[in-house]
Amino acid sequence: MITIKQVSSKKELKAFVTFPFELYKDSSNWVPPIIKQEMETFDKKKNPIFNDAEATFFLAYKKGEIVGRVAAIINWLEVDQQTHKKMRFGWFDVIDDLEVTRALLEKVHEIGKANALDYVEGPVGFSNLDKVGVMTEGYEYLGNMITWYNYPYYVDHFKELGYTDEKLYSESRFPFSNVKTETFLKAQELIKKRYELKALGFTKTDEVMPYVDKMFDLFNQSYASLSSFVAITDIQKEYFKKKFISFVNPEYIKFVVDKNDDLVAFAIVMPSFARALQKAKGKLFPLGFTHILHAKKHSKEVIFYLIGIHPEYQNKGVTAVIFDEYYKEFTKKGIQNCIRTPELEDNLAIHQIWKHFKPEVFKRRKTVRKDINK
Repeated sequence: MITIKQVSSKKELKAFVTFPFELYKDSSNWVPPIIKQEMETFDKKKNPIFNDAEATFFLAYKKGEIVGRVAAIINWLEVDQQTHKKMRFGWFDVIDDLEVTRALLEKVHEIGKANALDYVEGPVGFSNLDKVGVMTEGYEYLGNMITWYNYPYYVDHFKELGYTDEKLYSESRFPFSNVKTETFLKAQELIKKRYELKALGFTKTDEVMPYVDKMFDLFNQSYASLSSFVAITDIQKEYFKKKFISFVNPEYIKFVVDKNDDLVAFAIVMPSFARALQKAKGKLFPLGFTHILHAKKHSKEVIFYLIGIHPEYQNKGVTAVIFDEYYKEFTKKGIQNCIRTPELEDNLAIHQIWKHFKPEVFKRRKTVRKDINK
């Protein structure tokens, strides 16, 4: 018999966070989160997303053992301002038992129906800065801290229960040796002169902070046209400053500004922390922090996390300025491999940015949906 229980205590929340550690204990490609950070993500007193969203967490039990989990999420900014009457679900993990998946997702549908929402979509997080999608290809490759990993049977469960594809994403990679300076070196000089632009590089996190609010404003502007986008609020900006910016190497944050020092483009790259997080096993202490710091300084693999360009400067070659900055930085650090995080397959503009580097798609993922009344 399967029992679904709503998480109502800190002990149960920790069980929710740590369930994947048991589920994926035999997987060499699953990358564990830091338990403390996950707990804080779900803490309604610490994460300002709960000012505009709500979440209910469920655990599935079978014979007294935890066999699945899901977060049922409503982002009210999305529902009220964009009139997308969507019920979200995320942080979905389950054993290979269709009835467990069915029971968990029925709880998500119940909440959606009670709030007069039209359909369910997932796996997704609270916002566009959260992880997204169920993996459909690339199980044999190492995961990373920016994506969810899952077993192949997840996809089968969704299909069996009548969920259909909603959004398709791809992840690609290319060796740094594919980057040829002739594709951007001359262009970036011309672009800077033509539009009176300059690139900003940093060596200290404190130097980055005065520009972070502008960066999030530009993020909102440059991604507003995507169907799935929900803008970041001012209070969320402060939260993400503390959560993300201090975690990123300052030299991997690049800004492009105009003659008035207004931000027209930005990019954030992160070192790969995958192996370090596997060694940390969910804990920063006693040794986890050491593994992460080592990766931050010495990883030869980088992940392109975010790139944003002001709508007025899109299709004007500004990325050449960014690529030139990263080329110099990556050459100095001996970077060998570059990975792109999940990108919508129909976002042709973002794919065009990378075409000269001959990227290889090595993972795919998707979100699935189902009408609530079905």
